[in-house]
Amino acid sequence: MIPAAFDYHRPGSVDEAVALLARYGDDAKVLSGGMSLLPVLKLRLGAFGHLIDIGRIPGLEYVKEDGGFLRIGAGTRQATLERNELVRARCQVLADAIPLIADPLVRNRGTIGGNVANGDPGNDQPAIMLALGATLVARGSKGERSIAANQFYKGVYTTALAADEILTEIRIPVPSARSGGAYVKLKRKVGDFAAAAAAVQLTLDAKGAVERAAIALTNAGPTPIDASDAAGSLVGKVPDEKAIAEAAKLAAAKTSPVADRRGSVEYKREMARVMVTRALRKALERAGGR
Repeated sequence: MIPAAFDYHRPGSVDEAVALLARYGDDAKVLSGGMSLLPVLKLRLGAFGHLIDIGRIPGLEYVKEDGGFLRIGAGTRQATLERNELVRARCQVLADAIPLIADPLVRNRGTIGGNVANGDPGNDQPAIMLALGATLVARGSKGERSIAANQFYKGVYTTALAADEILTEIRIPVPSARSGGAYVKLKRKVGDFAAAAAAVQLTLDAKGAVERAAIALTNAGPTPIDASDAAGSLVGKVPDEKAIAEAAKLAAAKTSPVADRRGSVEYKREMARVMVTRALRKALERAGGR
């Protein structure tokens, strides 16, 4: 299909893009890689009078370690992250996920900022941002502000970004020693969204007990699911199979999936439990607990 008519804008700076968003309000939409937005427009599932293309604005594509954080520019392509040594060394859960996102064609165009800011619960990286305790940096007409990932997602395609704000950077705390992360995903075929997926990040103390844990789920509700109760059940324990099973059960109980061609509600909830179990085992092994 052909999208409805729109005006195309290609600002040369973030400030110029913000000014355009402020001018056109709800009739404007930011275009980055376009891998989520363009199909929506072509299928006439959404329409905007103005598309503001930030894909060529300089300074939005980078990965660097600074001040205890891994800082990633929102315009960084998934394919760039897939090859980045800092991501592989410092952020195992993100490194796990990137090769599972869609297919190489999409990863060559799609950006981490678009994946995170779109508000689609089927996207992989929102749950990862929750598990990593990331901070999302936005710039708007009132200046720059930081938003905790666990305060960012409000509903399906709805986030804490104001109408005139653009996500510019993602800041991920560099994991401490004896930390491990993992992302495990079940999908029917290459390019598909997850039937169920789990992101886990944990840190062990000197005795092998869990000092910090985070569990988040993809495509398990209207927003990425922050399974904080499940993660909290592990803290202070040496994570044996019984503790892992209990945490996975608690995480699955927090899901509210929708039945579709990927499976029934019951199937998706059970697969969420399985994915959490596998991710916990993998993260624990990476943290040195096994």
